[in-house]
Amino acid sequence: MADRDTAQDAGGQRLSTREAAERLGVKPETVYAYVSRGQLTSRREPGARGSTFDAKEVDTLARRTGRREPSTPGGELAVRTGITLIDRDHCYYRGVDTSDLAAHYSFEEVAEWLWTGELRPGTRFTASQDALSAAHHAVQSLPAHSGPMDRLRVALIAAAAADPLRFDLSEDTVVGTARTLIPTLVDALPSHAPKQRAADSLATRLWSRLTSQPADAAALRALDAAMVLLIDHDLAASTFAVRVAASARAHPYAIVSAGFGALDGVLHGAASGLAHRMLTEVLDRGSAAAVVADHLRAGHQVPGLGHPLYPGEDPRARALFRLLEEVPQARPALHAAHQVITTTARHTELHANIDLALAVLTVSTDMPAEAGETIFAIARTAGWIAHALEEYAEPALRMRPRGQYSGPRAPQPLP
Repeated sequence: MADRDTAQDAGGQRLSTREAAERLGVKPETVYAYVSRGQLTSRREPGARGSTFDAKEVDTLARRTGRREPSTPGGELAVRTGITLIDRDHCYYRGVDTSDLAAHYSFEEVAEWLWTGELRPGTRFTASQDALSAAHHAVQSLPAHSGPMDRLRVALIAAAAADPLRFDLSEDTVVGTARTLIPTLVDALPSHAPKQRAADSLATRLWSRLTSQPADAAALRALDAAMVLLIDHDLAASTFAVRVAASARAHPYAIVSAGFGALDGVLHGAASGLAHRMLTEVLDRGSAAAVVADHLRAGHQVPGLGHPLYPGEDPRARALFRLLEEVPQARPALHAAHQVITTTARHTELHANIDLALAVLTVSTDMPAEAGETIFAIARTAGWIAHALEEYAEPALRMRPRGQYSGPRAPQPLP
């Protein structure tokens, strides 16, 4: 819905002078300079306070001039995106609540919709045999102690090497690459199941790579929903790394590699592993109070609690908890998670985030502690592709902040 400063007519969205300036990354006075040069067309509505501008015309000019993104009042770079909106206690993909999407559609259906704008019921992604063969050989050459993220990184590089068309950045080719890359990453992981079918959903195939437990319908539905909820989350560190790479026109495999690099941090993708170990300890010791006390005594934040973008509970956690309540074997881990939340609330007001809900899923299904990060990485790959598609349509190399030099005063003598 447009805000009160934005007009709407039959010809499309109209922007106020302020909004046009923000999209162009210029001052309002410069917008009127564009009008005087004939580069923009303004229109004053009867009774309106100022001129309005056609949104498509403004966006076209923004791409042609290659203006950098505007800065927010706090000084940080603000990047225009039409993918994810975080609004207090809700998260939306292209204006649709992610909780509703996770409740009604599969991961593949939502990913396809994000990339193309079309929702295709029953969509299934299939790996390229050449890429999958290369990925299998590469993964099998790793040391036995290698973790899932090690395997994903190696599989990604092998799949890229097997794709001679990876430098084609046209939209259709990039989307086609995404449809085969994500199942390649999943299928390259060692499986606990004796036989896998390419027609199975990604959630089904990923399940067999994460646990030897049989997949009941409710638990599998929770895993699929978790993947939908984790597809994107605005400009997280890994997503910003992806957009920088895409701005330099890196190919899709390279942009996912950039995302993996940023994801591999304890404050990002690996956070669910900490929550997994905490819940395991709570279940072993039979008390959340003792475990929470240990974290607080050590000066550590309690894993799985708090998120800087949400004043209350993470809506993704709320949606996943709701589905996990339908999984009988998840009840002990759910109880442990609620004990952690209520115990911590006595000291500080922190709410559950997606990492805690993901940990309930991984603990209750006998998955390893690293499983949450694997789920996160596979799911977020779909979001990274969506951001790359957006960035490929922007002026190249626009993600180029200027350094604020703080070294010795120049010139200095030769060392």
